[in-house]
Amino acid sequence: MSGRPRQNGPAQAKALQFKLVLLGESAVGKSSLVLRFVKGQFHEYQETTIGAAFLTQTVTVDGVTVKFEIWDTAGQERYHSLAPMYYRGAQAAIIVYDITNRDTFERAKSWVKELDRQARKDIVIALAGNKFDLSNKRMVEVEEGSAYAQEHNLIFMETSAKTGDNVSNVFVEIAKMLPKVEPKPNNNGQTVRIDDNQEAQNGGGPGCCSKN
Repeated sequence: MSGRPRQNGPAQAKALQFKLVLLGESAVGKSSLVLRFVKGQFHEYQETTIGAAFLTQTVTVDGVTVKFEIWDTAGQERYHSLAPMYYRGAQAAIIVYDITNRDTFERAKSWVKELDRQARKDIVIALAGNKFDLSNKRMVEVEEGSAYAQEHNLIFMETSAKTGDNVSNVFVEIAKMLPKVEPKPNNNGQTVRIDDNQEAQNGGGPGCCSKN
């Protein structure tokens, strides 16, 4: 299969639209990953996210355009109680840890458990070991992250927002796992919007991208 990021444009075909949330401790590089994926940029000193930030980007997989509505959540503990507002209804999640900080890996495991309990049952989850460019300082071996991901049926990659290594690939792999047909509403009346240019509405709050 092939996939690549694709910017929105007037000639672009309609996209299947999915809500994706990024979770993880503060300073693991969630915002940097999103910035690299969406804009191809990296800032050495990224401002701390307050609450959550919202961006969109598309990838094309096997001729199907998948548009991600990306919610980049704050990692500070004081914002943890807000997280369910962002992952509720999400079709995909990327849980990020810093390979040079073992505590962030243990916290990532807690996020996996929380999503298992509270997120939708068909959510596609990727585990991203970020800061691969600092491999000489790693505290979490790639085999450990890979083994945990395999045990819990997660997509796994080590990434570097700084160099761009595997950043797009994580989103492409998620896109491959998502349904490529227009879904029917589930028992809660939720569905995925099909729209090529639709952005966050209803004030831009966390509920704006819940499928309804």
